[in-house]
Amino acid sequence: MKGHVHKRVRTLQNGKSNTAWYVVLELPRKEDNKRNQKWYGSFVTRKEAEIALGNLLGELSSNRFVQPSKLKISDFVTNNWLPSMKSQLKPSTFDSYERNLKLHVLPSIGQIYLKDLNPQMLNKLYADLMHSGNRNREGGLSTKTIRYIHTTIHKFLEDAIDLDLINRNPAERAKPPKLKKSSEIKSWDSKELAMFLDSVRDHRYYVAFHLAALTGMRRGEVLGLRWSDIDFNLSRISIRQSLISVAYKLKFSTPKSHQARNIDLDQNTVQLLIKHKELQSKDIIQNGISFEDNDLVFRNECGFPIHPDSFSQAFEKCLQKTELPKIRLHDLRHTHASIALKAGVPIKVITERLGHENPAFTLKQYVHVIPGMQKEAASLVASLITNSINK
Repeated sequence: MKGHVHKRVRTLQNGKSNTAWYVVLELPRKEDNKRNQKWYGSFVTRKEAEIALGNLLGELSSNRFVQPSKLKISDFVTNNWLPSMKSQLKPSTFDSYERNLKLHVLPSIGQIYLKDLNPQMLNKLYADLMHSGNRNREGGLSTKTIRYIHTTIHKFLEDAIDLDLINRNPAERAKPPKLKKSSEIKSWDSKELAMFLDSVRDHRYYVAFHLAALTGMRRGEVLGLRWSDIDFNLSRISIRQSLISVAYKLKFSTPKSHQARNIDLDQNTVQLLIKHKELQSKDIIQNGISFEDNDLVFRNECGFPIHPDSFSQAFEKCLQKTELPKIRLHDLRHTHASIALKAGVPIKVITERLGHENPAFTLKQYVHVIPGMQKEAASLVASLITNSINK
């Protein structure tokens, strides 16, 4: 396979000349034996064109060459990639992919051909999103959101490679903003948690807050829990579904890990759930045929699911009435894990209760708890050795 660099000089309307360099590849002749040339460019300098020629010839020799496609990014994403992803992703994940692409990506680079996208274009996109990407208020998107968008772009470009539409992923060399060193995960200690639960004892979501804190369940898992998922004889919960909000519409989905898991309960929590069920039965009798029986442990007066956002807002309002450190509803999960670690619960058990993929991930999440534990461990080991010597 051969190729060469071609210089083209054009005279502009103002009389000045414009020089551009092109790469010309000599591909195998067509069926009618006519020459089959492919032009690439233009390039500003001869050196740029020669580098491009070398890359293209290398791809041809290693069978990595992909015939350039006239497919635009918006056409590929909207008509090809997103429809193929719908059956592969959880509804909430698909919704976030679709929303971010349509709001933040396609308006900027959608009309660019897939073959022409380069790292510089992506870097400019990320810079623009950082500066003025927020559509709801002045300012830009968070670094975390932009990196999520970058991951999505990287994914659809990888799939374009698999479809032989492009031969390299420009997102590999793009540079999204770096995350700042994450601050410590916010959580309460056991005393603070007890104070909060005592302050909300008369709240309609008290049992739900208690369950989230005592099990480490995610918000959607708490709200998606059914009575049929609770084994009162074994004092155990089976996490089989989660309530999620997709474009503010409620849907039931599999747990985040896509796998069911069991969580053992303490007797106090079991008794709270039994009492909660008795009170809930009175609602069913009072509402009669108007009651929507979804078998949900936590629902409104008519049996319908509680919106996750409403649940979080209720937690925030309750917290405002206290002098406790401000945390999010999700931080009850971190609180559970941190207290369990400090109590000496094996990391594998904590991993199973939280539904993490492996203990290594759990340790990474809660590494901030480890220094204090190491200090306690050092003192404990030292005291054991000292006591042994003195005997």
